[in-house]
Amino acid sequence: MGSGEENSLFETSKDRARHIRRVYAVSMFVAICFVWTFRLKHVPAKGEPGQWAWLGLFAAELCSGIYWVFYQTLRWNMVYRKTFPDRLSQRYESKLPGVDIFVFTADPVVEPPVMVINTVLSAMAYDYPTEKLSVYLSDDAASDVTFYALLEASNFAKHWVPFCKRFKLEPRSPSAFFNTLLSTKSHDHDYVKHLATIQKLYEEMKRRIEDATKLGVPSEARSKHNGFSQWDSYSSRRDHDTILQILVHKNESQNSKDVEGCILPTLVYVAREKRPQYHTHYKAGAVNSLLRVSSKISKGKIILFLDCDMYSTNSQSVREVLCFFMDEDKGQKIAYVQCPQYFHNIGKNDLYANAVSETLQIHLHGEDGLGGSLFIGTCCFLRRDAFCGKKFSPEWENDWNDENEKHQLSEVKLHELEEESKALASCTYEKNTLWGKKIGSVYGCLVEDVITGFRIQSQGWRSVCYNPPRKCFIGVAPTNLLQTLVQHKRWVQGDMQILLSEYRPTCFGDRKINFLQLLAYLYTVCFSIISLPMLYYSIIPSLYLLKGISLFPEMSSSWFIPFACVIVGNTTYSLIEGLSIGASIRGWWNAMRMWLYLRTSAFFFAFIDAIFEHFGRANSSFVVTAKTIEDDAAQRYEKEIMEFGTSSPYFTVLATLALLNLFCLLATLKDLVLGNGAFDAEKMVLQLLLCVVLVLINFPLYEAIFIRKDKGRLPTSLSIKSTTLAFTACVFFKLFN
Repeated sequence: MGSGEENSLFETSKDRARHIRRVYAVSMFVAICFVWTFRLKHVPAKGEPGQWAWLGLFAAELCSGIYWVFYQTLRWNMVYRKTFPDRLSQRYESKLPGVDIFVFTADPVVEPPVMVINTVLSAMAYDYPTEKLSVYLSDDAASDVTFYALLEASNFAKHWVPFCKRFKLEPRSPSAFFNTLLSTKSHDHDYVKHLATIQKLYEEMKRRIEDATKLGVPSEARSKHNGFSQWDSYSSRRDHDTILQILVHKNESQNSKDVEGCILPTLVYVAREKRPQYHTHYKAGAVNSLLRVSSKISKGKIILFLDCDMYSTNSQSVREVLCFFMDEDKGQKIAYVQCPQYFHNIGKNDLYANAVSETLQIHLHGEDGLGGSLFIGTCCFLRRDAFCGKKFSPEWENDWNDENEKHQLSEVKLHELEEESKALASCTYEKNTLWGKKIGSVYGCLVEDVITGFRIQSQGWRSVCYNPPRKCFIGVAPTNLLQTLVQHKRWVQGDMQILLSEYRPTCFGDRKINFLQLLAYLYTVCFSIISLPMLYYSIIPSLYLLKGISLFPEMSSSWFIPFACVIVGNTTYSLIEGLSIGASIRGWWNAMRMWLYLRTSAFFFAFIDAIFEHFGRANSSFVVTAKTIEDDAAQRYEKEIMEFGTSSPYFTVLATLALLNLFCLLATLKDLVLGNGAFDAEKMVLQLLLCVVLVLINFPLYEAIFIRKDKGRLPTSLSIKSTTLAFTACVFFKLFN
C-alpha cells in the first residue's frame, strides 16, 4: 500500500506477472503478423487448387488475430483489491447505509422453492444491522408454492438468524451449512443443543415445502395467512394482478422480531403484474419493478443482486464491499462492485468448463484494471443513484446520512404501504417513461446486465471487481452439455445484440470509457463472430487433406516458424495459466473441448439468431437454466461422463464436425500407409496435426455415437443423420472438388 493510502478503506495491487504477460502478448502478436504476411505473399495463382480455401484461411486468421488482441487486452493491467472492514466499522458503524437485496426466481419447477429460500435465509443472516437490511424476492412465476416457502422461511428465520450470529456460522445457507456437519465436531454443549433444535426445525420446514411442491399449498396455511387471497385474481403466470406481501417489517411489532427479541431484516414477496398484451422484458422488467417497489418500502442506498441459486457464503461480504463505496477518496466514483460467481457442484476436472475460472480470475480483474469490470447480473452490489440513471460528476460526495430513510415509514401502515407499492409494479407504470432506457435495467437485450453496466460506466462511473480469499457467493452450475450450450447461446446472442444496437462500445459513451476498456468490451460482444473462423478451421483444412492440397507452410520453410510459435506459444501459455488458477491438466483439456463445442455450435446459432432478429425475422427468448438433475444423469456427471441423451441441432452440428474430421483422418492415414504419392507428409504436417487434435478432442462424441449404451448417449437417429452428412461431405469434396 503506497503512501497516502494508510487510512484508505481498500487497497489496490497490480498483477505481479504483468510484465511477463505483456512480453508474451507482444511477441505473439509479432508472430501473428508474420502469419498474415505469409498468407498475403503466397496466395495461389488464379486457377490453382486451394485458392479460395487459402483466402478463406487468411480471413479466418485475420479475424482470429484481431480478436486475440481484444483477448490480450484483458491481461494487460490486471488489478486485485483488498478491503479493511475494521476501519469501516471504526468510522462509519453508526452511518452504515441501508442495503436492499434482490433475489430473483422465475420457475418453481427448474428452481425449487427449497433452494430459493436457502438463498433468502443466507441473505437475511448477514452480519449487518438488521434494521438496515431488506430482502426482496421477485417471483416471476407468481407461484403460491414459492410464496408459501417464503412464509415458512420467515418463521424459520426467527430461529436461524440469531443462531448464526450467536455461533458465528459460515456458510449461512441452512442447506449448505448442514451439508458440512459430517466433518464438523464441537465440544460446546450449548452449540450442540441449539444445533439439534435448529436442524429439526429446518428438516420439518423442508418437508412441508417439498410436500407443498408436490401436492399444493395446504388449506390450513391458506386459511391462516390472508396473503394467499391475492391469488384469487390469478389466471396464469402471464396474466395476474401484482401480488405483494411484506412478510417481515420492523414497524410490525408482532412479527418483526426473532426468538431473542432482536429485529429481523425486512422480507418482501413481489410478483409483478403480468398481462398477455404487455411485454415482460424478462429479468430486466423484474429488476425495474423491484427497484421502484424497494424505493417505496426501504430505499436502501446499496442494492445487491442475487440469482435464486447464488447463496451467500461470507457473512462479512456486505461490510467488505461497503469499503469501496464509503472510501473517502475513491469511493464516490464507484457505481458497482462485482463479485465472481462460484459453483458448488463442479467436479474436479470441470467437465463442462462451467467454473469459468478464466473469466472469474482473469477477465474481471483485467476489466477492473482498465476502468471497470462487467456487470454480470448477479453477485453484484450497486449504488442505487447510479443504477437509477444519475450521472457522475467530480462534485459528487458520499452522503450516507438520510433522515428520510430512517423515518419514511413511521406514519404509514403496512397495508397501505403494500397497496401503494403494488401500483409501482403494474404493467402500465413505465408507459411513456425512461424506465428501461435511461433508468434502471436496460431493455431489448438478453444480457441486460452487461448493457446496463456499460450504460452506467458511460455516464462517468467506474466499477471494481472484488474477489476475496473467502468466496462471497456459491451457486449451481449446469450439469449437462445441452444446458451449458443453451445458456452460453443466450449470453452470446445478447452480446451480439449489443454489437448491433445503439449501445455498441464503438459509439456509445466513448468519451467516458478509455480505448483499452473499449477493446475489452469488444472481446465480450464479438463472441459470436469468432464462431465463423472456428467453424472454417474445423472443416476446410481437414477436407483438403483428402485432396493432398497443402494450406500451410512445409516444415523446411522459414515460414513454418511463426506458425509453430503461435501454436506452441498459445498452447503453453494457456496450459500454464490454467494450472495457475487451479485447473488440472484434464480440466484444462476439458475447457479446450468446451471452447470448441461452444464456438462451433452455441456461438454460431447465437450469431445467426442475432442477425435474423436484427432484421426482424426472429424474436429472442429467455430460458431459465434448470437447477435440478435426474439420478442416473447425476451419477454420470459424478463420473465425468458427458451427457447427450436427446436430439438437438447443437449435437447434430458437433457430431457431424467430429465425424467429418474422423473420416478425413482415416482416409489420410490410409494414403500414408499405402504410400500414396499424392500425399506429401512434409507439406501436410500442420494440416494433419490440426485434424489429429480435432479427433482427439472429440473422443467423448465418438463414445456417445459408437460405444455407449446408457441413456446419455447420442440418439441413434441423430448419429445416423450426422454420419450421413459427414460421409456425404467427404465423398462429394473428394470426387467433385
